[in-house]
Amino acid sequence: MTVCACALPGQSGPADKAARNVRLGKIIFSMNELGKISQNSVASGQVSMLEIDESSAGQRIDNFLLRVCKGVPKSHIYRILRSGEVRVNKGRVDAQYRLAFGDIVRVPPVRVAAADLARADAPIVPPAHFDVLFEDDAMLVINKPAGVAVHGGSGVAFGVIEQMRQARPRAKFLELVHRLDRETSGILMLAKKRTALVGLHEQIRENRMDKRYFACVHGEWQSDWGRRRAVKAPLFKYSTPEGERRVRVQDDGLPSHTVFNLVECWPEYALVEAELKTGRTHQIRVHLAHLGLPIVGDAKYGDFALNKALARANAQPSLKRMFLHAHRLQLAHPLTGEALRFDAPLPDDCRRFLDQLRALRDTA
Repeated sequence: MTVCACALPGQSGPADKAARNVRLGKIIFSMNELGKISQNSVASGQVSMLEIDESSAGQRIDNFLLRVCKGVPKSHIYRILRSGEVRVNKGRVDAQYRLAFGDIVRVPPVRVAAADLARADAPIVPPAHFDVLFEDDAMLVINKPAGVAVHGGSGVAFGVIEQMRQARPRAKFLELVHRLDRETSGILMLAKKRTALVGLHEQIRENRMDKRYFACVHGEWQSDWGRRRAVKAPLFKYSTPEGERRVRVQDDGLPSHTVFNLVECWPEYALVEAELKTGRTHQIRVHLAHLGLPIVGDAKYGDFALNKALARANAQPSLKRMFLHAHRLQLAHPLTGEALRFDAPLPDDCRRFLDQLRALRDTA
């Protein structure tokens, strides 16, 4: 590692600043050198000043710190962010701040107990595998199973992104392009280059990506809707008294647009395909509940008594998850412009549930 050159006494300018940094125990290095820095150099008994390069630009500060401060518990990372001990360009930032090229990140001295270090260094065991639908030098597309969070957070030790980084320790850049709810299965994109991430985010912002979901709902699809029903209902985020994040339809919410296409129906149930025209949190779930068609198995916005009945042993039909699956994605390759289409088949438990509905209808 190259430490900033020291100036002679009386000199001023960048070299003099470097000398002061050395005397203060500060170390400044570029992210290109990070691979050469040990955990003790970054997160032990001294302040570190990290300059962000292109490979880390665009990453959230909390995820960045979790990566470079190996062995430091996640709770401590969030504590030093909240307290303002971590600074970016001399200013305080929250955990959601996204780093920019050239940012200078101040990381305070962080000491880790041996027991914590042993726990943190224990390898994260990923699931048996994530089905890879597509991969090249720019992006990775997987089929996420239900019940797996896309990233770690409050109450979640780790998610897809942490597991993928654990499985690919040599990857210089690996970031989520978008998110799926923990209970939702299906297509999930990750970017392997910052340029790809920027290009994919641009397509999402400009609504140039076609994202389709299958949802099985409880209730009667109204005959006067025909086969297609558009919902334009503004969505508002709020927190429950327990601190749980929720969304509701509210006039002063964000503009939100979903189109639902009827695929198949049964007495009291329907299979619909949802087209996302905007990408709000819980958008499909809340819009369907707004229509009086809650998603089967939805623990936040669904029919709780029905969900409990369907999850019982020997129930017919039977389902122990939320029936929401991201089944199709169409977009342009972020670097080449090539038209791409990805399809993820329905998981076995969802297919079985539909087969049970068909069998009950045929015997009625």
